Amino acid sequence: MQQSAVPELAHTQTRPIHWVATATAVAGIVALSSVLQPEPATAAQPAHGTAAEPAPAAAPPGTAGVRFPLQCGPVKAVVVKQATGDLDGDGRPETVAVVHCDAPMGTPPDGVYVLTRPADAASPRVIATLVRPEERLTVTDVTLRARAFSATLLGYSSDSVPSCCPDVKTPATWQWNGRAFLRSTPAGAHSV
Repeated sequence: MQQSAVPELAHTQTRPIHWVATATAVAGIVALSSVLQPEPATAAQPAHGTAAEPAPAAAPPGTAGVRFPLQCGPVKAVVVKQATGDLDGDGRPETVAVVHCDAPMGTPPDGVYVLTRPADAASPRVIATLVRPEERLTVTDVTLRARAFSATLLGYSSDSVPSCCPDVKTPATWQWNGRAFLRSTPAGAHSV
């Protein structure tokens, strides 16, 4: 029988320190792999012999110069909040603007308007009113996500409640159904 040229390996039996070292090494590799990621894959393939170029994204309509259907008298209309996204699924973004009159005192009611920029026009225009100022609501917590516009509406339980102090809070969401924006409110969502 021929003798081995390599001496007996000193660690043929595992000890707890070996398991700790192995676990630490594996954890380090997992942590490093979560930081270093390849570029995301795309499903679109370029035509044979041509380089793929992304289509230019349409710019969302801005609010500058838009005439909102709001009667402010001697003061001007002010856009206090806005959110942009593709609400109707046509590939062009819309802007939802929360607007009120720039009153020197008090809490003016908000109007919520949807703006779009038609393909054949340079300036945006109002295509829908989600909240009318006559409803005496203040709009907060504005988000536009997954083709839905959501906001919290602050209102009044009666005409005797002062305009400074809304006492009803209602979450609301609007979605395009192909013909109009439909408003939904979760059941039991009104709070005082």
